[in-house]
Amino acid sequence: MSTVKTAAQPLYRWFAEFRQPGRGTSWLVGVLLVVTLAMSAANLLLPPESPLYVSTYTITLMGKYLCFAMLAMAVDIIWGYCGILSLGHGAFFALGGYGMGMYLMRQIGDRGVYGNPDLPDFMVFLNWQELPWYWFGMDQFWFAVLVALAIPGLLAFVFGWLAFRSRVTGVYLSIMTQALTYALMLAFFRNEMGFGGNNGLTDFKDILGFDLQADSTRVALLLVTTLLLVIAFLTSRAIVQSRLGRVIVAVRDSEARARFLGYRTERYKVWLFVYSALIAAVAGMLYVPQVGIINPGEFSPLNSIEVVVWVAVGGRGTLYGAIVGALLVNYAKTRFTALMPDAWLFALGALFVVVTVYLPRGLAGLFDRFTSKNAETAWPERAKESNGGLSTAEVSA
Repeated sequence: MSTVKTAAQPLYRWFAEFRQPGRGTSWLVGVLLVVTLAMSAANLLLPPESPLYVSTYTITLMGKYLCFAMLAMAVDIIWGYCGILSLGHGAFFALGGYGMGMYLMRQIGDRGVYGNPDLPDFMVFLNWQELPWYWFGMDQFWFAVLVALAIPGLLAFVFGWLAFRSRVTGVYLSIMTQALTYALMLAFFRNEMGFGGNNGLTDFKDILGFDLQADSTRVALLLVTTLLLVIAFLTSRAIVQSRLGRVIVAVRDSEARARFLGYRTERYKVWLFVYSALIAAVAGMLYVPQVGIINPGEFSPLNSIEVVVWVAVGGRGTLYGAIVGALLVNYAKTRFTALMPDAWLFALGALFVVVTVYLPRGLAGLFDRFTSKNAETAWPERAKESNGGLSTAEVSA
């Protein structure tokens, strides 16, 4: 037994170091970059008959997963660190996607089905005579990006300012966020809104002059998505580890006490809500050119609830747990829906119940419990040092 424990000490030492604040961040960033670079190289440099070749479909699927991971991280920031359970972040994701979709539609020009250089095909089909004013300027990439960020950010600010100043919390706030995304879904389903109605925006041709169907463009989108996910992760990590982050956690744990100490808690909550909405909007902007469509279904409240499940599975209040949870659940969804498509929602519901009952801290909590317990058993002094001078029992207490 002692031989096994001695042989396992290097592994437990790595676990103890991984649990240090900076080490886990470095490993996650490194794995994301290495995996996406390896996949990109295998797609562009290897022939299709090679056993190591990665198909363009897999590249696109990975890019979609990473967009979902960014969305999950946005929810984790506001839920895990501030205690605000938002069931409406799918709205910010979809609004960012529509902003990018409008730009991509304007790039089609006269290559559409009806050959109209100014109007998208759905407008020609609906007998629109001129381009709506809110579509002006969307043929410029920088302007489309600005609008795709400004609209969700402004909506999050107005909603958050009204809700948090009124001290709406708990389940009431969750219901309000869900009502927001549902109202937007109903609005975007209407043809007179000028966003494609039920069919949404699709049939995109190129982005910044590059063919969206080309392998190189798909790989570039994957790399950009990875880079922005890493930047968002590092920025969020810096925020939650700063003094601002400590105040936000204090608001989560006891808002009344933080308010009594003189903090304007509603300002902190509004700021963080807008920040998380912007991350969700960026995820939506990256999602649309990779999947090739955006429609009102993205506003569905069910989508926002699924994001909460991803975060719960991975472990809320960890950031990296949200990313891992989104990747694992969506991969399982891809596999499960191919085998038993009608049973996926039942499996998702069962997964959420199991996690809630048996893994309240998600996979991240299970990982921390395993690593701290085994590291202390095999290497008590280093494990105690990694916990700030406390044993595992003292930390749990």
